[in-house]
Amino acid sequence: MAVETDVLDELRRLRTRIPKLAGSLAATVDGLVLAHDIPDTEPEGLAALTAAALGVAYRMADAAARGEFRELLVRGSQGYIATYAAGTTAVLTLLADDRVNVGRLHLEGRRSGSRIAELVDTHSGPGAGRHADRLTTRETPAPAQGPARPIGTLPVRTPQRPAHRPRPQPGG
Repeated sequence: MAVETDVLDELRRLRTRIPKLAGSLAATVDGLVLAHDIPDTEPEGLAALTAAALGVAYRMADAAARGEFRELLVRGSQGYIATYAAGTTAVLTLLADDRVNVGRLHLEGRRSGSRIAELVDTHSGPGAGRHADRLTTRETPAPAQGPARPIGTLPVRTPQRPAHRPRPQPGG
């Protein structure tokens, strides 16, 4: 069975577990759609925006010294967008109505993220088929010195902070 079918099944089960869930999307960290259950939304555009938000979220977590990226929550006037790490190569994005139980959204989103990670890892192993390369290839290659890195350690360039310089004192 293809990874898309297994992941889509997980997304459909997720919809039954979270009342007020409007849609869900599983994508690679570089913005390629794996599976989606999002009516009235362009999945490719949402996957690309998810990849961009993931880069910003990683940088925020790093700049604030909060460790590896785990999840991102955005609240709009009409609901929530929640993004969860799904292993090292995938991400889960959920769209929910404003009246969703956010605790339930997080609980089920984290569980589904873990399940999707298992599915993607199973399908991207040796001899897994046509999607194995797509799921493990990144535009920015990881350094050769170690194993696959978790989502929170994707290679990004962060600006170097200038050395501390004393502020000029007024009148002096």
